[in-house]
Amino acid sequence: MKGAGPGGLALAHVRRLSPYAPGVQPSEPGWVKLNTNESPYPPSPRVAEALLRDLGADGAALRLYPNPRSDPLRSAVARMHGVESASVCIGNGSDDILNLLVRCFCGPRAAAAFTLPSYSLYPVLVGLQGGAAKTIPLDRKMRLPVEKIAACGARILLLTSPNAPTGVRFPNSEIRAILGNFKGLLVVDEAYAPFANDNAAGLVAESSNLVVVRTLSKAYALAGIRVGYALAHPSVIDIIDRARDSYNVSRLSQVAALAALGDPGYYESIIRKIKETRDFHMQSWAESRGWFTFPSEANFICTEPRDGRGRTGPSVARAALDFLFSRKVLVRHFPSDALTASFLRISVGTEGEMLVLEKTLDAWLKAPPRE
Repeated sequence: MKGAGPGGLALAHVRRLSPYAPGVQPSEPGWVKLNTNESPYPPSPRVAEALLRDLGADGAALRLYPNPRSDPLRSAVARMHGVESASVCIGNGSDDILNLLVRCFCGPRAAAAFTLPSYSLYPVLVGLQGGAAKTIPLDRKMRLPVEKIAACGARILLLTSPNAPTGVRFPNSEIRAILGNFKGLLVVDEAYAPFANDNAAGLVAESSNLVVVRTLSKAYALAGIRVGYALAHPSVIDIIDRARDSYNVSRLSQVAALAALGDPGYYESIIRKIKETRDFHMQSWAESRGWFTFPSEANFICTEPRDGRGRTGPSVARAALDFLFSRKVLVRHFPSDALTASFLRISVGTEGEMLVLEKTLDAWLKAPPRE
C-alpha cells in the first residue's frame, strides 16, 4: 500500500472493483438523449402539485425526518399489486433494493448468479460483497437455460426481465421452471415491466423464494426522485428491512411516488404512446433497414446496425455510436459482452427525437465508410 494514499487502506476486493458506468448526462442543451431509458414525457401533473403542497410556503416540512419505513407508500404499492404491506419494501430506487438483496444473500461463501448480458450493476454489487459471481451466458434466442441455472449452486439469482440491454422478456413459464428447480432466491428485476405484455409480479404469491423488483424511474418518469420497491414473502422483506438504512427514502420522494401511483390513467396514456413509438421503429429497423433487432418489451430497442456496405460487428456499432455522438444524439453501446458488442441500445424518445435519430442514421449510412 506504500504510496497509494489513504485509499490503499481499503479492502483489497474493493480496490480491485470497477465501478458501474452510467450513461452520459450532458450538461448543455441541444442533445437528443436516448441513452439512459428515461421517460421522454414528464410525470403526472399531480406529482408537482403534491410536492408543492407538502413543502408549503416556507419548506418547514424538510426539517423533519421522513417516514422511516415509507409506510403510506408501502400500503399503496401493496394495494396496487394485491398483496399485504408486509410483502413490500421501498427503496431509494430499485438499485437500493438490489444492493440490499445482494448484501443480505451474497458473500464469499454465498455466490450470486446472473445472465450475460444483463444489468451491468450486478457484478459491481457482488464485487462489493467480495462475493463469488456465477455467470450464465445467453445467445440470440434469449431462452433461459433452466437446467444450468438450477445446477449453478448460487444463493441468489439476479434476472432482468425484460432483459437489459436486449429488451426481451422472459415468459412466466420459464420463470416458474426456474422456481421449481432453483434452490436459492430468484430476484426478477422488472424495471421495464410496465412496457411489457406480461410480468412476474403475480407469481410472488405462488413462491416464497421469488422477489420482484420494480422502479418508478422509467414508466413513472421519476428517475430524478429515486423510488423503487420489492415484492416478496414477508420473511424476505423482514431480512432486507434489517439491512435497510433507517431513512432510505426521502420525504419528497415518498410524496412524489404516492402522487404518481394515484394517477394511473395518465401513465397508461404515456406508456401506450411509448410502446407505439417503440413498435414502429423496431419494425422499421428490422424490415426497412434489415437490421437484426431484438423483440423488445421495454422502453428501448436493441438493434444491430449495418453500415453502407452491409457490414455488421463491434466496429460498425462503434462507428454508428461515434457518428451519432458527433451530431449530438446519445445512445448506448455495450462492447464488453460478445452478444451485445455489435448492437446499439436506443431509448424510445418522443416522435420528434426519433425523427432526428432516423435522419442522423440515414446521414451515417451515406457518409464515407471507415476502412
